[in-house]
Amino acid sequence: MRGVALVSGGIDSPVALYLMLNRGWDIVAIHMDNQPFTDEQTVKKYVDIVDTLRKKTGKNFDAYIVPHGRNQGEIAKNCTRRYQCVLCRRTMFRIASEFAKKYEAKFIVTGESLGQVASQTLENIFAEHSAARVHVLRPLIGMDKLEIERIAKLCGTFSISTRPGMCCTIVPEKPATCASVEQIQIEEKKIDFDEMVRVSVCSAEKI
Repeated sequence: MRGVALVSGGIDSPVALYLMLNRGWDIVAIHMDNQPFTDEQTVKKYVDIVDTLRKKTGKNFDAYIVPHGRNQGEIAKNCTRRYQCVLCRRTMFRIASEFAKKYEAKFIVTGESLGQVASQTLENIFAEHSAARVHVLRPLIGMDKLEIERIAKLCGTFSISTRPGMCCTIVPEKPATCASVEQIQIEEKKIDFDEMVRVSVCSAEKI
């Protein structure tokens, strides 16, 4: 069975990808490139993570870089700022769903663990995942930070993920922590998200 993994340059999502690959799943990795709201070092970390996990697992899995900075800018310009992170992630799930359709994948894999960042409250997770058109698996959801870091060191991604890099600069000062699907759907009427997703998928670069 095949899945699509959302992978950043951080610590958590590469661990989620590794766990799924290590269990024998066929996984396609996608990275949302947030430039100009991050720098090229984040993309470089992702490329190095993919290379490391291909060698570690012996699996030459497909991997893509998807332009997402324009999407972030459109959301910031047209929508209520405190919903930026939730709308960003809903867009990511829509893009991942399109890759799932292309690859006939049955699920999306994320590196979410409860409470580490603003978007990872139960309410926000529900609001975000409702945009996905396939099941969402969260291998790390019950793990604590130390356990995730231990696995990252084991699979060789920790030293890559902790390299210096620019944090996302478009995160609002006070992000919503209890977003509802109803609130988000009102916001999403302000932008043509279907066209946004189509352009991003068509512009994806395979590595």
